[in-house]
Amino acid sequence: MAKMKKSSTRIDMTAMCDVSFLLLTFFVLTSTAKTPEVHPVDLPNSTKETKIPTDDIVTISVDEEKVYFGIAGREDKKDILQRMGNEYKIEFTPQETEKFAGMENFGVDIRELKQLLAKPASELMKVDNHQTGIPYKDSLNNQLASWVRNARESSWQRKESFLKVAIKGDANEQFGTVKKIIDIMQEQRQNRFYLVTGLRDANF
Repeated sequence: MAKMKKSSTRIDMTAMCDVSFLLLTFFVLTSTAKTPEVHPVDLPNSTKETKIPTDDIVTISVDEEKVYFGIAGREDKKDILQRMGNEYKIEFTPQETEKFAGMENFGVDIRELKQLLAKPASELMKVDNHQTGIPYKDSLNNQLASWVRNARESSWQRKESFLKVAIKGDANEQFGTVKKIIDIMQEQRQNRFYLVTGLRDANF
């Protein structure tokens, strides 16, 4: 009786390893590191998922009656900062403008912004680095309204694109505070905005 020749069970994984490393290299090179927010908020839960756009959008974070402002796009940040500087008679240097363009969000009076930008980049990335929030309660010093107005004008004049607004309110924030932010938006005819929530299981 003839013996059957045993075939090798060894599998050559060279090609699979090459593909894996190529994919890993692609994702590393094409991904961008997200800078931390200066004041993360504990979002309320929701069972509905809606994708928030990443272009032409500002994010307003609200916590403990303090407001923090974030702008998407480095060039958008530079232009809006220049507009705010013109309005409040503050001249920002090119170095300050570049540093501002690298910030995820901020929460200070614009008259304190140069002092904030003078800090080392590592200090700017720290959470809760003594930023007291953007003024918005006083009608005579409603800087949040100014930031939103200049962001809207920048978006339309430079790109003919309507600005989008996302509001991130902490789960424990008072409703009156969030309503005040919404009122400021509506006074500028910004009647559409996203309310950011955290996704949870519908059966939870």
